[in-house]
Amino acid sequence: MFKYYKWSLLFTALCLALGTWLGWTITHDVAATLGIVWIVLVLGVLEISLSFDNAVVNATVLRDMDPVWRRRFLTWGIVIAVFGMRILFPLAIVAIAAKLGPIDAVKLAATDPVTYERIITGAHVGISGFGGAFLAMVGLTFFLDEDKDSHWIGPIERPFASLSRVSGLALGVVLLALYGISRMIAPEDAMTFIVSGIFGLLAYIGVQAIGALLEREEEEDVVGSGNGAAVAVVKSGLASFLYLEVLDASFSFDGVIGAFALSNNLFIIALGLGIGAMFVRSMTVMLVDRGTLTEYRYLEHGAFYAILALATIMLLSVRFEIPETVTGLIGAGFIGIAFAASLRSNRAEATAAVPLEDADPVGPTGEHLNRH
Repeated sequence: MFKYYKWSLLFTALCLALGTWLGWTITHDVAATLGIVWIVLVLGVLEISLSFDNAVVNATVLRDMDPVWRRRFLTWGIVIAVFGMRILFPLAIVAIAAKLGPIDAVKLAATDPVTYERIITGAHVGISGFGGAFLAMVGLTFFLDEDKDSHWIGPIERPFASLSRVSGLALGVVLLALYGISRMIAPEDAMTFIVSGIFGLLAYIGVQAIGALLEREEEEDVVGSGNGAAVAVVKSGLASFLYLEVLDASFSFDGVIGAFALSNNLFIIALGLGIGAMFVRSMTVMLVDRGTLTEYRYLEHGAFYAILALATIMLLSVRFEIPETVTGLIGAGFIGIAFAASLRSNRAEATAAVPLEDADPVGPTGEHLNRH
């Protein structure tokens, strides 16, 4: 167990040390510094608890990746997750919204966190449209698959699988949801919501297109090149890596905005959420190495139900106030119920696999007849 989480624990220690230094630099007070360190720790725990479904979905992709690309996802990916999504992405939003240069955006975040928070939260409509649309496509595509032979909730999943023959159904459902929700909000926000949702759909299509293109080139390389297998591994790993990064970004949108409930300091938020992002990656690798998704067959289904729930919440959050705890509880609930269902299924299969002649029969008075 420790081998999977040793780097996460070291990263946590580093982030807490940086949080201590940052807190002392800002406040020059021991109690206030400890308060900032506590916020960093709480943000990390919240990110982990809210992102277990992210780890499971990541594992479904990562289990088919080459070990080299797995390590790159854990190393390069964490740099993108922490510095890209938790620092550069919010700064980019501020720079675009306030028409500032990159350096001015950093200065604003460091010297005027209240204005920085106001600009970030003001971008909630666009972020929710993009992330909700992308995650909705991820979830719907999983269930709209006629080749999926394992069903957790059969009465729901079997009809969905048969509908996969309807071309573009997932896109139509998401576009209809975007339009319907846009009718419930102010006209000036409606256009932002729909446009950002369309870009979320385009991002999903773009990632899938890249994967399909690289897959086709892989087949050509394997047929026409002596080292085609190695080239194929690289391209397959690259396509999966890109998909995972966009997926992780969509998962992190709500966390970045929700973190302002505890702090409006860019760097404190980045440290706390960075801890969570690191643990999610370690958890993902552990799930793959231990074959957990194979052993607990419905865990993957529960994660995709959680994704659809998260997508729905993100889209509806532009009209309704939905607490982060509700999002986390719904996701954890789906994962927990799926895990329990997997255990019941495994026990039922184990019982059915025991031949009757190997069973230890019991007489009418309770004695074991085969015992001498």
